[in-house]
Amino acid sequence: MDTALTSKSFSVPLPFRLSGSALKIIAVLSMVADHCAYFLMDSDTPLYNLMRCFGRIAFPVFAFLIAEGFAHTRSRNRYFLSLLGFALISEIPWYLLNGIDGSHNVMFTLFLGVATLAVFDRLCENGLLCCFGILVMGTLAWWSGVDYDWRGILMIVIFYMLRHQTINPWICRNHICFPSQALMQVLFTFPLMLHYGIAGAVLASIVIFLYDGTRGNIKGAAAKYSFYAIYPLHLSIIWICLFG
Repeated sequence: MDTALTSKSFSVPLPFRLSGSALKIIAVLSMVADHCAYFLMDSDTPLYNLMRCFGRIAFPVFAFLIAEGFAHTRSRNRYFLSLLGFALISEIPWYLLNGIDGSHNVMFTLFLGVATLAVFDRLCENGLLCCFGILVMGTLAWWSGVDYDWRGILMIVIFYMLRHQTINPWICRNHICFPSQALMQVLFTFPLMLHYGIAGAVLASIVIFLYDGTRGNIKGAAAKYSFYAIYPLHLSIIWICLFG
């Protein structure tokens, strides 16, 4: 079957496509809504349930963006250290809100996800050793109590493995086209998303499927670090609302 025809026939209409910047905004809004509902609202209200459902979009989209960011970043070491730095900063408001419950904030999950992708890239030529490395990193995430634990790590790895360019050594690029790549990614990660609710999994899959592969308008170091800073900042504001 002609690849160009396949791509054209199943292409998502341009007005409905989403850039990487749009995905970031959706993920941030989803995250803030989820945390506001969880920490500030009664759990027996329809609005609470609606906001928590919307909030389930956040992590799968963040996991997807981490895989894309790792593939495109000019400095993987800086990317790795930036996530670690914000994870450490975010642990303060996380602790203030959750106490000593053995859990750690989701920035650590994303940091471990990037570390796992580095392991994957280094060991991918040896399938058995590569799988063992991913297993070790997933176990570390589970043992350390990071948010979304091993499922989050595996989700990031699958998103990365099924990227158009990453999959190239195993499948000819001529057989992969938009949106078939996105369809593969959401199909293989959907069982992991389901653990946190079917409605959120469907919504997150739709958002990821609509990604058009472009960066969007959020560019530059200042914009990137401001985006990272939203996580500890909004947790701090929630804490002030609760105890200030």
